[in-house]
Amino acid sequence: MTPKERVHRALQKKPTDRVPVFMWFHPSTAHRLATLLDIPVDYVSEAMGNDVFQTWVNNNYAMEGIVHEHEGEKHTDLWGIEWTKEGEFNQISRFPLKEKSREDCLQYRFPEEHLNYLVHRMDSIYHRREDYFIGVDVSPCVFEMYWRLRGMDEALLDVAADEDFTRTMFAKCADFATLLATASLKQYAVDWLWTGDDVAGQRGLIMSPQQWRNMVKPELSRVVRVGKEQNLPVAYHCCGALRDIIPDLIEIGVDVLNPIQVMCPGMQPEGLKKEYGKHLAFMRGVDTQRLLPEGSVREVYEATSQLIETMTADGGGFILAATHTIPPETPDDNIFALFRAAGISREEIYDRAADIRL
Repeated sequence: MTPKERVHRALQKKPTDRVPVFMWFHPSTAHRLATLLDIPVDYVSEAMGNDVFQTWVNNNYAMEGIVHEHEGEKHTDLWGIEWTKEGEFNQISRFPLKEKSREDCLQYRFPEEHLNYLVHRMDSIYHRREDYFIGVDVSPCVFEMYWRLRGMDEALLDVAADEDFTRTMFAKCADFATLLATASLKQYAVDWLWTGDDVAGQRGLIMSPQQWRNMVKPELSRVVRVGKEQNLPVAYHCCGALRDIIPDLIEIGVDVLNPIQVMCPGMQPEGLKKEYGKHLAFMRGVDTQRLLPEGSVREVYEATSQLIETMTADGGGFILAATHTIPPETPDDNIFALFRAAGISREEIYDRAADIRL
């Protein structure tokens, strides 16, 4: 079974030879594994057994795709957002619309002149399309894109105080995500459209469910529709406790939900699978905050095995992933235990790495 076939069968809720895997590695983790396996870093995902290859064409590239070597190094992206390396991650250090008037915000222009450059980031993975499941990531789509421009505090004040203005700004964000999705699907025969919009925290939604339905849902629906019109499955990423809006996501056409943070209220996988498993496939993994970096090899293996058993009880509908990128502090043995639970042995990984070196 090829990786592409494996993922498609899982999304169709059919049995597979092993659970499909789509693991994200922090750049530092990827470089460490590349050294361990003696292969170029671009081949780490292939050697480890990933079934999905995907890249960013929207603003997530500026956050995760640009890697600085030294603490405090900065870059300004095509949206005018300044990012600074803090620890292992890039964090926003300047919001271009912070403290700007509503008139200035309404005049803001997304980087449409760079559309071709952004879409052609797909070239880095598209050569794998025959065997692997290929995705295009157009996130962040609505609210998350807006707060990256405006700053979280002001974005939430806009949501609370001026619905008409906020809906206009959300529409501008969705317009650009829709433009990227349309252009990408026109040029590349991908296997799914990946959307995303972090609108939840560890305890619940950042805004009320009704505010989300009034202002975010209509715009997100437009982005999702681009994929549905091409008969593609559509994945949606949102961290945190978002159970209140899962029925809405199903209604607008979302097929795959990621990442399912089990420590958040209402996000226990057994309950989600039972209530929504007929309508959704789930993509998630074990905890990257504590279990993977701090747990024992046995704890990682057992937790991952139990998760796979629970989420594939009906034969499919599950892709194993991490709740976030696998952090640099994760021991190598824990990473291998995670993959072993998915049916990918250390020996198999080393054999693939040897083939890559040939």
